[in-house]
Amino acid sequence: MDDAAVIASAGVVGHSRIAGGDGPVSDTHLVIIPSFNSGPLLARTVAAARRYWGPVWVVVDGSTDQSGDAVEMMARIDPVLRVLRLPVNQGKGAAVRHGLNVARLHGFSHALVMDADCQHPADQIPRFMAASAAAPDALIMGQPVFGRDAPRVRVVARRLCNFWAAVETGRRVGDTLFGFRVYPIAALLSVMQESRGMRRFDFDPEAVVRLAWRSVPLRHLPTQVRYLTRAEGGVSHFKYLRDNLLLTGMHLRLCRLAIMRLLRITHWL
Repeated sequence: MDDAAVIASAGVVGHSRIAGGDGPVSDTHLVIIPSFNSGPLLARTVAAARRYWGPVWVVVDGSTDQSGDAVEMMARIDPVLRVLRLPVNQGKGAAVRHGLNVARLHGFSHALVMDADCQHPADQIPRFMAASAAAPDALIMGQPVFGRDAPRVRVVARRLCNFWAAVETGRRVGDTLFGFRVYPIAALLSVMQESRGMRRFDFDPEAVVRLAWRSVPLRHLPTQVRYLTRAEGGVSHFKYLRDNLLLTGMHLRLCRLAIMRLLRITHWL
């Protein structure tokens, strides 16, 4: 059975084929794209996502480069494309949380989160949505397949982050920094409410750890990753010193919580 058949059989598709996109349109699963000063890449990412799915919502996180304006123009002729705006930059996790809260109010149960920089493959959206429809309680995670364009420092950093996530959960949980995922909205919002973090780049890894603690099933799908060069318009807001300190603090906090969880399980607390 192909992806479209799986999606339809699970009752995900509400209606299909409207102006702006050729993919199915769902009343339960949507795409959320958080964006901060993504430049022309944002409109390209949105157009690609709409080619394969609807609805697509963009959360403009206090951008100052007018990149959201082009998407708002696209949304005027596309009823399942929506732009949400935050007045000041709050971070990726905060932008995702804002989108999730609005989506839940509109009856959506699942959200595929993808980056706004053309790094994530939009043509894989139907595949991920099909996997979510087949296992609605699960977190559907991309397992990145890196090409030669992947910066070595990022690959090494991922391995380190994945190691600590395995320590914190007691098992391998896949790639914790690759943000192309389908989340059960209720489960994700629940763990975000109990965390003092998950507002910026600590969102992706902490979401995996906390959902694993909740015994949410994790499903991994191999996914090609593309890193755009500066000449191609590539944009990154990851600051190596600031954000690595953020991630270090997050892992220290999660390790402490993991020890407390273990002590409770073994009746030492």
